[in-house]
This record gives sequence, C-alpha cells and structure tokens, in this order.
Amino acid sequence: MPEPSPIVILLSVLLVVSIPLLLHLVIYSTTSDTLPTILLIGPSGAGKTALVTLLECGRPTATRTSQTPHTVEVSLPVKTPVASSRFRSPNDPTWEVTKKLLIQDTPGHGKLRHYAMNGISKPQSFQGIIFVVDAADLSSEASEGARQTAEYLHDILLQLQKRATNTKSSKAPKEMPVLIAANKMDLFTALPAPLVKSTLESEITKVRKSLGAGLLDSGVGAKGLDAAEEQDWLGEVGEGKFGFAQLEEFNVQVQVLGGNVTGVDGSDVRQWWDWIGSIL
Repeated sequence: MPEPSPIVILLSVLLVVSIPLLLHLVIYSTTSDTLPTILLIGPSGAGKTALVTLLECGRPTATRTSQTPHTVEVSLPVKTPVASSRFRSPNDPTWEVTKKLLIQDTPGHGKLRHYAMNGISKPQSFQGIIFVVDAADLSSEASEGARQTAEYLHDILLQLQKRATNTKSSKAPKEMPVLIAANKMDLFTALPAPLVKSTLESEITKVRKSLGAGLLDSGVGAKGLDAAEEQDWLGEVGEGKFGFAQLEEFNVQVQVLGGNVTGVDGSDVRQWWDWIGSIL
C-alpha cells in the first residue's frame, strides 16, 4: 500500500487545526455593531442619567433632565461574571469584547416617554430593561410618587406583555428580563428592595382597578372581559392582587434589586452590574 504524500498529510493537518478555529470565530466573534443593548427607563428624578455616567465613567457627574434618548458604550467591571462566557477561556481574544454593552437612556418626563414606548415596541433590538425608581419616593408619606411610578411601570410591562398576546406566531417571544433598580438606598427614608417590590405591586393593582372602573360600573367586571379587552389587562385577568410573577407566562422576568448611584460613602451598584452580567 503506497504511503500518503507529504502534501496530503500537510493538508490533513491544516484542516484538523483550522476547522475548530473557524468554528470558534463564527460562534464567538462579536463586533461593536452587535453589542447587546439595555434600555434604561424610569420617571424623572429617579437617577437614570446619573447612573449612565456612573456606568460609563466609573463615577456619577452632575446631570440635568434628558430631553432625547442617548446611547453610551460601557464595560462590565473585571470581576463581574458574564453568563455567555462561563465556558470561555480568559485567554480568548474575544473575552474583553463580551464584557462590553450599550446603555440607551430615555427621558423620564411624562411628555417624552414615547421614546421609551417606541423602544419597547422593538424588543428584538435590546437584551433587557432597567427601570430605575427612587426608593425614597415610594414611602407612604410620598404616595403620589409611588402612584406615578406605578402608572409608568404598568404601561411598560403591559407593552411587553402584548408581545405574547398580539403575536400571530406559535413561537413564544424571547425572554425579556426587567430589572427594577431601586435607587437612593443610601437615604434613611428609602424602602428596602422587598418593600419596593410589594409597594409597586400594590400600586399597580390600584392602577388596574382604576383602568377597569368603567367596566365595573357598566356591570361587565374584570372577569367578563372579552379577548380584545384582556389584551389591555396587565397580568392575570380578574380583580385580585397583581404580582410580577404573573408576567412569567409572557416571558417577562422581573427582579427588584437595591443600590445607590450617589451617597456619602460613594456609589453601590454591584447588584445591578451582576444582573447585567447574568443576562449577557
């Protein structure tokens, strides 16, 4: 039997070495044009723009009310793990790229919230949502702030829910993680994260009841909603209490974590960074 020629052996070795490398590049290569994007939403005064400067520059700077959306590129802290890189070697040249992302800040003023709603209507273009709230503005002494925050959050979550209820495809929409970033935890009046969660759930329950008041007055009631009206009802249809867990069937995962962008002892957004890393 004749021995294979050196050229055949060389080509075989090149194929064995090059094919895994090419597959690796195809699967893991990432460019700045495809960086994951997180949509930043919340009412005015919650600290969104200050959070953007902190994530981008490592320190918060003086800000003013945003009038238009703007996007910045940020890098995760060195010690923040990235879910998609758990099997990737730190020596991989694409390791650092996977720790980059874009943050799109949106205005929180009531007349400018259409920017956020327009972004929500294109969920395929972003990886997750951070809804920033002022934890000190949700206390019982400031119920107006809680009500306004809940109304905005209700509209955002309802828009996300409609991805599933309005789709004509049998395929479920991709999972959309939502972080409710309870800011200003350094303040004495700030509610802890579990109370922020329960307060917002209670306030959203009131929003649902208010929106359904006309139906209740007409004798229809929440249980008598038709298919079209159910699409405008957030969570489980009925007159019971709303809970964020009700949105899981629509592939919307809501989590509440505390932190503070500014403070006497500096900022503390470690939990928010960890959440970002977990969805990348």
